[in-house]
Amino acid sequence: MTISASKITTPQPQRKLSSAAAVAQSVGAKLLILMVNAATGILTARTLAPEGRGILATLILWPIFLASALTLGLPSSLTYQLRSREEEHSSLMASGLLISLVTSLLAIVVGVLFLPYWIPQYGAETIFWARIFVISAPLQSLGLAGRAALESRGNFVASNKMLVASPLLTLVCLVVLRLTHTMTPLRAAFSYVVVGVVPTFWMLALLWKAFHPRFVHVFVSCRMLLSYGIRSYGIDLCGTMALYVDQALVVRLLSPESFGIYVVALSLSRMLNAFHLSVVMVLFPRAVAQEPDAVREMTSRSTRLSTLLTAAAGTCIIILGPQALTLLYGAQYRSATQVLRVLVLEVILAGATTVLSQAFMALGRPGVITFLQIVGLLLTVPMLLLLAPKYGLLGAGIALLLSTTTRFLLVMVGFPIFLKLPMPRVVATAEDIRYLIALFSRILRREAHA
Repeated sequence: MTISASKITTPQPQRKLSSAAAVAQSVGAKLLILMVNAATGILTARTLAPEGRGILATLILWPIFLASALTLGLPSSLTYQLRSREEEHSSLMASGLLISLVTSLLAIVVGVLFLPYWIPQYGAETIFWARIFVISAPLQSLGLAGRAALESRGNFVASNKMLVASPLLTLVCLVVLRLTHTMTPLRAAFSYVVVGVVPTFWMLALLWKAFHPRFVHVFVSCRMLLSYGIRSYGIDLCGTMALYVDQALVVRLLSPESFGIYVVALSLSRMLNAFHLSVVMVLFPRAVAQEPDAVREMTSRSTRLSTLLTAAAGTCIIILGPQALTLLYGAQYRSATQVLRVLVLEVILAGATTVLSQAFMALGRPGVITFLQIVGLLLTVPMLLLLAPKYGLLGAGIALLLSTTTRFLLVMVGFPIFLKLPMPRVVATAEDIRYLIALFSRILRREAHA
């Protein structure tokens, strides 16, 4: 593939997938990740017990949380700009990687300075290693930007491989530690963090081949990326906060043992994220530059179908939650049953909110959805501070559910007010069920003849 300043050859993925096939493959990849994460969670929970599991979660939380919280909207901006300005993809990609490194360095500084004051109950050794692990933030930042760039070209195959690689490598390392009876919270934390080096370098090689990043017109490209990114940053920040702010606050409010129990319930409920996140992964790049009515229809159907699948799986977890906690993690985690049920409801609503938000992104109104989501998310912190100390694990779950419900309602109301479009239908119908069955039948037939 030849790229010059005068003529750009748009890179093509090795395997171009239809929207339905891309979603199906993404769901499959995320289900595999969830199964692998479940296996790692079971290994660490059973081996380390609640207190050790809480220490492990404290060590590995901060590079992911801080890097994701300080993206400045870059992943969404890269997807949008690379789709809209294909002729400038070399300079945009180079500038995107540069911004990722800068924001990750900011994450390191914040973590190193902030952690000793936030988790003093964990002791000097845990605080020391938590600060050391924050140095891995660039792996997270580059991964988020790189996957967004690959998805902008429709290369969901490579993006999914990136998602799967690190959890699989982590599982291998944890199995070795378990078999050799040498697992400690610190060694387990190394298994989670260090394995990200290999997938990151592999991703950088793919980006070089696809985009040939060049540092030309860096100021213009950075300004372009940050202009859209800052306006969409609230969505990324809300997504990050929805996933991690409870852990970041609960780790301060609860003991290591209670935090370990909470993390187990949270990880089991988050297994439901696969359907919504897979839809978002494909929906946003495909919806950019479409007509408003088409975007609304795509978003509406995607929300109904993904929520239907998530709710069905969530019902199983609610019914089987106590047995699953005891069987998978051990009887000492059974006390997480109540908060697990609340967190399942929260995940279903949060996923639907994220899918609906893509309509605002695709129609060039990221600032609106950012404002709406921030208003709802601002409720999370005071409610956690109010309910978690008084009601413990259950209070933390209820605080999340109330905040997510508010965000969902605000996004729904935002369609007629800001997009001048009717509210999307989010409740699945019999027609949606028939469509879903037919869709999976077509995908299975296509794969069988591939």
